[in-house]
Amino acid sequence: DDEEEVVVPDQIYLDDVADDSVRLYLREIGKIPLLKADEELALAQRVVAGDKDAKDQMAEANMRLVVSIAKRYVGRGLDLLDLIQEGNTGLLRAVEKFDPDKGFKFSTYATWWIRQAITRAIADQARTIRIPVHMVETINKLLRTQRRLTQDLNREPTNEEIAKEMEIDVEKVE
Repeated sequence: DDEEEVVVPDQIYLDDVADDSVRLYLREIGKIPLLKADEELALAQRVVAGDKDAKDQMAEANMRLVVSIAKRYVGRGLDLLDLIQEGNTGLLRAVEKFDPDKGFKFSTYATWWIRQAITRAIADQARTIRIPVHMVETINKLLRTQRRLTQDLNREPTNEEIAKEMEIDVEKVE
C-alpha cells in the first residue's frame, strides 16, 4: 500500500470549531421568541416576586441583545464566545436588579449591565500585564478627553488643559 497518513495540525480546526460554536449558539438563541412589551412587563413582575422560571425566560429572551453588544467588542483581546459569556453575566445581573415600575424597557436597562460586564472582562483579561479596572477606565477617559480637546482647540491640548477638563491633578495626566 502506498497510502500515506495525512496529519493535519489541530490548530487549523480550532478556528472552525469556534466559528461552529458561535453559529450553533446563534441558531439556538434564534429559536427563542422575543418578548412583546406586555409579556416583558408581566415576566419582570414575576421576577420581582421571586419566580425563578420567569428569571430564566427573561434572560433567554434577551440573549440576542448580548450577542449584538458583544460583537462590537471583538478584536479587543477576547474571543466572541468569551465576550458573549461575560455579557450573559451582565444580563443575569440586569434581570435580578430590573425594576419594571420605573417605566424603562428592559433592553435599555440591560444594555448598561451587559456593556459593563464585557468592558470589565476586557480590562481584566485581555492584557498580558493586568491593569486595575479603575485605571483602565481613567486612561480611556483621558484619551477621550484628549481627542475631544484636540478637535475643539484644533491642536494637541496641554497636560494642564486635560487635567482641568477632567478635574484631576496634572501629575495624574503626566
